Amino acid sequence: MNDTDSKDGKDTAGNNEVQTNQDVRARLRNFSVPRSSTRPSPLAPPTPANMTSSDDLLQSIEEAEKRGTMIPSTLPVLPLRDIVIYPHMIFPVLIGRASSLKAVAEALEREKYIFLVAQRDPTVEEPGFGDVFEYGTVAKILQVLRLPNNLLKVLVEGVMQARIERPGKTTPYLEAEIATVNVLHNVRDRQLKAMVRHSAELFAEYVKDNRNLPPEVLGAFENIDEPVRKLYYAAANVQQSVEAKQKILDKTDLKDQYFELVQMLSGELELLKLEAEIDTKVQDQIQRSQRKYFIQEQIRTLQKELGDDETEAGPELQPLKDALDEAGLPETVRAKVMEEFDRLKKTNSMSPEFSVNRTWLEWISNVPWTKRTDDDLDVTHVRSILEADHYGLEKPKQRILEYISVLNLIGSMKGQILCFVGPPGVGKTSLAKSIARATGRNFVRISLGGVRDEAEIRGHRRTYIGAQPGKIVQAMKRAGSVNPVILLDEIDKMSMDFRGDPSSALLEVLDPEQNAGFNDHYLEVDYDLSKVLFIATANVMFDIPGPLLDRLEVIQLSSYLEPDKVEIAKRHILPKLIKEHGLSDFKITFKDAALLKIVREYTREAGVRNVERELSSILRKLATEIVTEVGTKAGTSKPEEMKKSAAYKRLAKSKKFVVDEALVEKYLRAPKFKVKEGELTDKVGVAMGLAWTSMGGEMLPVEVTIMPGAERLTLTGKLGDVMKESAVAALSYLRSNFAAFGLDADFAKGKEIHIHVPEGAIPKDGPSAGITMTLALLSAASGRPLRGDLAMTGEVTLRGNVLPIGGLNEKLLAAKRFGVKTVFVPKANRKDVEEISPVVTKNLEIIYVEKISDAIPFAFRQRPVRTVSTKKTLKPAAKKVVSRKK
Repeated sequence: MNDTDSKDGKDTAGNNEVQTNQDVRARLRNFSVPRSSTRPSPLAPPTPANMTSSDDLLQSIEEAEKRGTMIPSTLPVLPLRDIVIYPHMIFPVLIGRASSLKAVAEALEREKYIFLVAQRDPTVEEPGFGDVFEYGTVAKILQVLRLPNNLLKVLVEGVMQARIERPGKTTPYLEAEIATVNVLHNVRDRQLKAMVRHSAELFAEYVKDNRNLPPEVLGAFENIDEPVRKLYYAAANVQQSVEAKQKILDKTDLKDQYFELVQMLSGELELLKLEAEIDTKVQDQIQRSQRKYFIQEQIRTLQKELGDDETEAGPELQPLKDALDEAGLPETVRAKVMEEFDRLKKTNSMSPEFSVNRTWLEWISNVPWTKRTDDDLDVTHVRSILEADHYGLEKPKQRILEYISVLNLIGSMKGQILCFVGPPGVGKTSLAKSIARATGRNFVRISLGGVRDEAEIRGHRRTYIGAQPGKIVQAMKRAGSVNPVILLDEIDKMSMDFRGDPSSALLEVLDPEQNAGFNDHYLEVDYDLSKVLFIATANVMFDIPGPLLDRLEVIQLSSYLEPDKVEIAKRHILPKLIKEHGLSDFKITFKDAALLKIVREYTREAGVRNVERELSSILRKLATEIVTEVGTKAGTSKPEEMKKSAAYKRLAKSKKFVVDEALVEKYLRAPKFKVKEGELTDKVGVAMGLAWTSMGGEMLPVEVTIMPGAERLTLTGKLGDVMKESAVAALSYLRSNFAAFGLDADFAKGKEIHIHVPEGAIPKDGPSAGITMTLALLSAASGRPLRGDLAMTGEVTLRGNVLPIGGLNEKLLAAKRFGVKTVFVPKANRKDVEEISPVVTKNLEIIYVEKISDAIPFAFRQRPVRTVSTKKTLKPAAKKVVSRKK
């Protein structure tokens, strides 16, 4: 760039040593004319009262007058970047800006004098008078050298300190009327002498400590006698900012200028001392490392000479050796470990292999090999903890008690790998924590959601940089015992890619016949996992790979009923939330009706997580009211003062906060879920199905309409392939049995049949909607309305058979939540219904159907089937199979 005025001048100057004119000139000896006399004209003669030596004073005045009369009062101004040029300095300046080039040209045409002043901001491209300092230096151009790229290298010599008296023109260059500053002094001033001597000592120390300055700089400084020149010479050679150096020019008193110089030198000496200390510490560290290395090599050499290099560990490795001795390693593992330890002793500590082997040995010593916790096998104690921590969940609780009972009899038991399967929020993870607490074992959780690399389970080989053991060994290290409870959370969320299949790596971990010798790729030794109680959790059992599922004992955790959620909220959620929200000092109660309203109208889930969120919202609003009321009465908003106030204590003692249904609706606004009137009414072409999801059971309405148009079947609602095939099979069944259902033979001819499943943005799939689609098609084709209080589930074949389905517990819960009274269930699922809690089936009329014809008498309030005395005619009254669960 062309705006390099003096920015590169330091580079072209060779070094920072300032060249001075060492010609012999007369010295000002002893006078007291004001030390800072600033005027554009030559110096005025002093008064007799101020004179002490007329000859010396006359000589000094003559010199000042000579210099002053030589300098024009109006000069071109040259702004400088990142440099301050003092009087008596000879310095090369690189000129590139157009305005600066014109200023130099104008100065050459005059008497070669130019005013040098530093810029306040070096980034300004075209500075004005507001962008430069007021004080600067009048300099004389000694030499001009033209360079390529339209640059000039100008050699200037500082003459006098000066300031801008009156700004002049700004184009094509800066020009100003200046006033020279004659800094006079009394050499007999003792304070000035002390400052000159102190600054000389500091400058000498600075030159010695600064490696960037040659010793010749100090020699030239000592040869200068005049205090003014010594000042400028020292200031020019100090490495400081432009602002700091400019302060010297801004001062018009010599003692003030020396004070600024002393400050600069003192600050720089402090920095140099810090740099020296840092350099000394670095050098000491390097020397210490080298000395340590040499000593270790000498010790190793002496041990070889003595023949006992393999018997003793050095002081650095002795703690590791002690840890390995105390780890209780099996003999096979200890042999390999000692072999690696001996190799480590012979390895240079500076070698990368040293750190790799040492890290491996540290992992071996940190993993538990024999340490175990004592199991609490008191069945009564275990039952009390499980009951205190969880409401319901009778089946998993009973299974844990059976496990504890067997341990009481035989002491140890293999093959106990449980898998809790259920919707989110039903207490799978918390139940595993309760098991660990009840048995007195350490608990460690491993999240397997999103794991797709086999090395996450089995670890990485030691040859890789940053290698470490897999999640299983890491969990054992965190547990600190050989018999912890390890929770494999979200085991159904694992996936696989080109890096391997982590579910296959878990086969060895969860196989009781193999995990006694689990081999982690990093440890490379067998590790015993047989004493670990593994508990897995999953939302969808069918997403667990078959070989892995075969090793698990699956325990289903079904969705909670509304009464269960109310009890869980009262016993567990509310006490915890009241404590977390800082409301323990207040009397807060929730009515059962309010809790039921929250469960029924503000949440629709299998678990209780949303119930907890809604309760938290209510408690936050209560906390806001309490803080507002207490803060107003107490007159403070600080928590410490508020809690100590009488208003807080009075409110906590006297007022009771009772949350009822009206308060719930006030805080939570309008209900989110409410059965609308008309949803359970009879409709033509609409059947209510039951669906299972990982979040629990859901109602799945199916809508069918038949209209004139192209003869085709249209399916909408983001249906999966299996569900589409169920719709095709249902239509084919009706078309092939039209007479039995009282339909016209051509009921589908020239018609477009549209089947839609609402909530079209949600993917849906599965065969269990077959019976729902069949009855909805039959209703639309016959024009007879289906019962609105009826729900159904079951797969349908082309022969009209209704096949069994899964997830029946969640589906019946969904029907109960929705207010349905009658449910069609495949006859083959009768045994599953018998295992379901009577609380679920209470007030539900369950009708078992083996064929579509079994459902006809109960699906329509008016029978849409013609009674025909042929073998193909269905006789529903004779085929009815009904079971009413009370």
